[in-house]
Amino acid sequence: MIPELGHFSLILAFSMALIQATLPIVGASRQIPGWIAVARPAARGQLFFMLVSFGCLTWSFIVHDFSVAYVARNSNSALPLMYRISAVWAAHEGSLLLWALVLSLWTGAVTVFSRSIPDDMVARVLGVMGLVSVGFMLFMLLTSNPFERMIPSPLDGQDLNPLLQDPGLAIHPPMLYLGYVGFSVVFAFAIASLLSGQLDTAWARWSRPWTNMAWVFLTCGIALGSWWAYYELGWGGWWFWDPVENASFMP
Repeated sequence: MIPELGHFSLILAFSMALIQATLPIVGASRQIPGWIAVARPAARGQLFFMLVSFGCLTWSFIVHDFSVAYVARNSNSALPLMYRISAVWAAHEGSLLLWALVLSLWTGAVTVFSRSIPDDMVARVLGVMGLVSVGFMLFMLLTSNPFERMIPSPLDGQDLNPLLQDPGLAIHPPMLYLGYVGFSVVFAFAIASLLSGQLDTAWARWSRPWTNMAWVFLTCGIALGSWWAYYELGWGGWWFWDPVENASFMP
């Protein structure tokens, strides 16, 4: 029942993101106040349903629901609670769900901290972020559903990869995602300015605090990842930055 609730919540979050991605942008271009006003409630609705969906998957790990294929592949009954929770984002499907959750958190933050910005600009910004959310959620629903059932369900799971049974898994990916996904806010402000035709310095001023926050999270995530990779794998004792962490400098 709980996995089905999580899947249904993900579908509802996708529906909210779809509304958020269409009505506010069209409303801003045609100056329809009612459609512009939809942006904030739709974004908050998306955040609510994503929290429910993520909570349902986390609960499935906590209670050892091995009828969920993703749980059976990444946990077992002997895994400590901390690692069961961090196993939620240890593989592809859960990692995508975490990414979508973080994106909805940033979107929700924009709805709160944008009171001084014109409503039509906020509508465009939230609309662009809604489009990004639609892409990720549609991909999850069609190809990477974390709530897929395994019938018959196994008596126990396959366990989490031993290299991932580490406190680093609990803090490194969320911190890194907060940084990566945080830059989608800056991207949304840039695209919103292009859509509005207001290519002045205002959008850069509005987006600067979001840039700084995302930069801080990304820096912390990269530093934590380098520390984790170094003491876990060693890299011969002389190469502190592993290839994955080097790649994270590219954005």
